[in-house]
Amino acid sequence: MSTQGGVGTAPARAVAIGASAIQVFTKTPNQWREPVLDDADVAQFRSGLAAGGIRVAVSHDSYLINLASPDDRLRARSMRCFAGELARCHALGIPWVVSHPGNYMDDRAAGVERNARAYAACLTAAPDDVGLLIEGTAGAGTALGSTFEELGALRDALPAAVRPRVGFCLDTAHLHAAGYDVAGAIDEVWQQFDHMVGLPLLKCLHLNDSKGALGSRRDRHEWIGEGEIGPEPFRRIMRDARFAGVIKIIETPKGDDPVRHDRRMLRRLRAYARANRRTAQTVREG
Repeated sequence: MSTQGGVGTAPARAVAIGASAIQVFTKTPNQWREPVLDDADVAQFRSGLAAGGIRVAVSHDSYLINLASPDDRLRARSMRCFAGELARCHALGIPWVVSHPGNYMDDRAAGVERNARAYAACLTAAPDDVGLLIEGTAGAGTALGSTFEELGALRDALPAAVRPRVGFCLDTAHLHAAGYDVAGAIDEVWQQFDHMVGLPLLKCLHLNDSKGALGSRRDRHEWIGEGEIGPEPFRRIMRDARFAGVIKIIETPKGDDPVRHDRRMLRRLRAYARANRRTAQTVREG
């Protein structure tokens, strides 16, 4: 949801499209400048969630953050920015920060170690009511986190004391771009994740179709059911009891009418879920 006019405005926008879960940027994602939340912003956000029946909010950290960087100055600046995100989420009552792993630039294993060390330091210093969701990436360039093995390795490299506060966010478009066959073999994809990482650690799904081909490494989102992934995998996700309690966020294109298109995508996903409930009811009555 847009936070234009202040983060406190996001819940009202969510109500306007009928959302029950939202993702926000608590700061401008492509600027280093750190905002200061005032009490009115915090109160407006918290009361807006409650009044609007929004069950959960997550934040997404800044696109500039690179906790895996070999550049000490950039990594230190990124840590300050990530720490600020955790602090704002604590104030706003947001339980999870979604974070892309960094770009290693030099050596992949060293990048994993630097990323894990920075996550650990920031989480240790932050209130324990805010956790981290490491997001799987499309795998372009030197980005970490495009494979389940690497996502698991990032969490495993964290100290045991903070590890319970760390889960994962998977994006269907990113999985497709990274080479996981979401369109043709989604059950096998979940089996691989469960084997390598563990499905109970999947706390959030970004539901996006893709403009790019399987394995393209291109992070290009499309409207659900209208891209290279197609409708069936989203039907299966919405009907899978294992994901009933998983937060689901859409990051689909806004087009020239964000409210209309967001409503359209939410209606489509809910129709997929309702179809399953109707089928279950018919079986019980039969």
